[in-house]
Amino acid sequence: MEQSLMTGVQEGITLLLTFDPKVYNIIATSLMVSGTALIFATFIGIPLGAFIALTNFPGKSFFMALLYTGMGFPPVAIGLFVFLLLSASGPLGELGWLFSPKAMIFAQTIISFPLVAGFTMTAVMGVDKNLLRQLQSLGATKTQATWATLKEAKLGILVAIIAGFGTIISEVGAVMMVGGNIEGSTRVLTTAIVLETRRGNFGLAIAFGIILLSLTFIINLAMLHLQKKEIAGND
Repeated sequence: MEQSLMTGVQEGITLLLTFDPKVYNIIATSLMVSGTALIFATFIGIPLGAFIALTNFPGKSFFMALLYTGMGFPPVAIGLFVFLLLSASGPLGELGWLFSPKAMIFAQTIISFPLVAGFTMTAVMGVDKNLLRQLQSLGATKTQATWATLKEAKLGILVAIIAGFGTIISEVGAVMMVGGNIEGSTRVLTTAIVLETRRGNFGLAIAFGIILLSLTFIINLAMLHLQKKEIAGND
């Protein structure tokens, strides 16, 4: 096992330093799919989470429970749902997205937006309720008061985005189901790891795993750096 790990590390470094086009295509596809899905999830999740947190409406508890359920929903089940939607006999089959990056983005957006929305909702609900009342008493509009509340909760919202990204960049079941793991088109780091493991190429599988972990670490490190800057700016 130790020998396989060392071999994987060596192969990973070699593949990166030699600019292997297949490897860089897999890395680029992974970042493109997960990055695009995260953007969609952020634009859907943050407003939704803020709305639920700041608004009282009939059935709010039901929607909160639904959102929390979505946060823990099995990705492979979402993959099956998207597959059925996009299959030839499905309601969205005419789009022709199945086994394409668009289908993978669709699935990952559904997986990540409940996490972004849920953590955003929790962060906004954690802001002092008196702040909103004070701002409104000072003549701030509802939009201005809401924006100020979101600024107070921005560290929690940043955590929501990090959680959303971490979930989808490491997801394998849904993307393999709707993407097909097609070389040069829909193969990402997680599906490449599964493929090489099945082939018995453990060194290469470990190499892809190390690359995936390194990318995730670098992106999370950048997010944490932004978080520290925000904290320092508030002191």
